[in-house]
Amino acid sequence: MRITYYGHSCFGVHVDGQDLLFDPFVSGNEAARHIQVDTIPASIVLLTHGHGDHVADAQRIADRTGATLISNYEIASWFSGKGVKDTIGMNTGGTVLVDRIQIKFVWAAHSSQLPDGSYGGNPGGFVVRTSEGAYYNAGDTALHMDMQLLAEEQPRFAFLPIGDHFTMGVADAIRAAEMVGVRQVIGIHYNTFPPITIDMEAAVKAFSDRSITLHLPAIGSTIEL
Repeated sequence: MRITYYGHSCFGVHVDGQDLLFDPFVSGNEAARHIQVDTIPASIVLLTHGHGDHVADAQRIADRTGATLISNYEIASWFSGKGVKDTIGMNTGGTVLVDRIQIKFVWAAHSSQLPDGSYGGNPGGFVVRTSEGAYYNAGDTALHMDMQLLAEEQPRFAFLPIGDHFTMGVADAIRAAEMVGVRQVIGIHYNTFPPITIDMEAAVKAFSDRSITLHLPAIGSTIEL
């Protein structure tokens, strides 16, 4: 799978001829000012919850690309009401199949409110299953025991928040990786603004000390996993 980092919690994953884009927050992120939002590819846009730092560019990208927008029922309905043509609203535990890619909406321990103050439904994460295996995007979350169940999905890697303050920090993210059963982690939700600034070198070492590789790609860069 080819994974491109667009800053904060926004990643694109190219697999099976599809471009999956998670939590697009680019135009409002000073650290991602060199990224051109209108060049980001997307055939499926996935939103873990309603906060502005996860949905800010979702409609702009969905309108331009015609991508299917997938989130919880409340968020999908909100975007549909704003004119996004192709939306799928889910709820916790549900699974949909989109162009041979299986997407399951799973529990996250966080909050969710849309930018205009509307109710954002339950926050979540995604387990995505492709011809190249499964992966887990935790979204914004605290550590929770349901993560143990996700080991049964046999994900190859996981996107985990590591910035602390609003989500898990490094120590809990390491425990999450062990619960989920992954040895490859891509860090999200860190270094965008002061409360979630971390020591990247120390974070990589802490994961390595537990025999887990933490990937912290530069904004705009692409890795293969």
